[in-house]
Amino acid sequence: MNQFKYFIILLFTVPAFATYQFDKINTDTISNEKPQKKDLKKLSYDDLHDLYFNNVGNPKKQMVYTNMYMAKAQSENNNIRKAKANYQIALLYYKTNTKKAIMYLDSVIKYSQNTGDRSFPVAAYCEKADFLKKQFKFKEAMANYNEAEKIALKTNIDYYYKVREYIGITKSEDLGEYNEALDIYKECYNYYKNKDFRSLKYAQDYQSIIFGLADCFKSLQNTDSTTYYNKLGYRESEITQNEEYKYLFVLNEGANQVIGKNYKTGLDSIKKALPKMIKYDNIGNVLAAYFYLGKGYDGVGKKTIAAENFIKVDSIYKSKKEISTEFIDGYPYLISYYKNLGDKENQLEWIMTYMTIDSTLQKNYKELNKLIHKEYDTPHLLSEKEDLIISLNDDKVKTYWGLGILFLTTIGVGTFGIYQYHLKKKYRSRFEKIIKEKITINSNEIKEKEIESTGIAEELVNAILEKLNSFENKKEYLEPNITVQVLSTAFDTNSKYVSKIVNVYKGKTFIQYINDLRIEYAISQLQENKILRKYTIHALGLEFGFNSAESFSSAFYKKAGLKPTYFIKELDCSINN
Repeated sequence: MNQFKYFIILLFTVPAFATYQFDKINTDTISNEKPQKKDLKKLSYDDLHDLYFNNVGNPKKQMVYTNMYMAKAQSENNNIRKAKANYQIALLYYKTNTKKAIMYLDSVIKYSQNTGDRSFPVAAYCEKADFLKKQFKFKEAMANYNEAEKIALKTNIDYYYKVREYIGITKSEDLGEYNEALDIYKECYNYYKNKDFRSLKYAQDYQSIIFGLADCFKSLQNTDSTTYYNKLGYRESEITQNEEYKYLFVLNEGANQVIGKNYKTGLDSIKKALPKMIKYDNIGNVLAAYFYLGKGYDGVGKKTIAAENFIKVDSIYKSKKEISTEFIDGYPYLISYYKNLGDKENQLEWIMTYMTIDSTLQKNYKELNKLIHKEYDTPHLLSEKEDLIISLNDDKVKTYWGLGILFLTTIGVGTFGIYQYHLKKKYRSRFEKIIKEKITINSNEIKEKEIESTGIAEELVNAILEKLNSFENKKEYLEPNITVQVLSTAFDTNSKYVSKIVNVYKGKTFIQYINDLRIEYAISQLQENKILRKYTIHALGLEFGFNSAESFSSAFYKKAGLKPTYFIKELDCSINN
């Protein structure tokens, strides 16, 4: 489980503080506005240092202050100040550019070597080691810790024990050398026991060592000793009001209970601690929480939830590119889980992921081999991987035709489904429009220019329009077999006159005019008379003057924009709702 480490810069340069907190500088002396170079030149190293850390999160401002710090150091040819300026620049690249950060740390080491400074080059060696660990370069990391250890022993004994702790963390969490790490933690524990271990200066260091002891005993399966130190750490963190460490001990004890197969107790503790780890952005221990949740849920037989938590562990690893050997057991679990489900593709994916981690750890620190081959050694993984690939290829050959047919069918069904969806949407819109606004087809307004354009005498036009109005009001258009000749004979006039007047004043052909009248009436009657809605389409056609179901449906669609069957169905649904 990951121990919490705060920035070394604060331990080495501002030992009275454990977070980014500094006394506010005199605002009469230094303005909050962006200072001019001539103003910055008047400031001391301490003022520039404080301004740098007061502007964490604003790298542009920080660079202004550190550049002035560097310029001041160069003008005075002060090597230790040059080292501290380079250290500040390195911190700016902490999360964005590891290569540049290490380059500036090397400059810190160069300028501060043999200066006797209490902070440097020890801080630079430790930060560099931390970067190297993230790249799985454990040998190089240990070499840098050892250099820091040798120098701190001569320059600052407090820092010496911090470096010793970092070596213990590396041996425990990264190298699996738990007994060696335990000896280092005991050495540090004895040192802090003789200090004022509840003071601001030593409280967190002391609690961190207690956690290291508890975590080492947990890894050695010594659950009783683990519980003892978790309780001790919990009590100390409560006394000093250190909430993050308090819940770190809760999490560690939860993991210890899971290892001891007290799954319910363990799961309860982990669930209490996880939100706090998220709150403090303690990514390493968020990962630990998900891992032991996976172990716990597996213990109570909830294998799917266990797999979900192991997958969360992997997602954090892929995002942060950090994982310790303690947490890689989730990969064999996922391989077996998907194997039992018969899911060959996911099984192969987790084998590949596990082998990638395996090869990375082997490449950078071969002694780790013994730790990562518990359930799956490399030859076994390679064999299983090849078998799965062959099996999947066979399955693919067998299913290519099936997939092709399925694809074409899916495309066809999908296209038809989309077409039907849009058609229904269009029909629904038209239906709602019909219900809201009554369709009107009559237009008996007489326009002068239209009268003139017919070439028919005004008196005759008015007489025919009046007869058409009577024809509509009496609903004579419902009679079957109405033609322009039949109507002109009834009007005692020329069929050409009737046709011309309908064209001009109704804006449509005679057949369209008759059909629209019938459909408008059909729509109103279908809304009012529920018995009509039970008729067949053929019967409805006859009811409204049509000779067949097809001619009725066609006329209805041309006028309303939808089929009569759909209109009737929607009417029934809207009334029932």
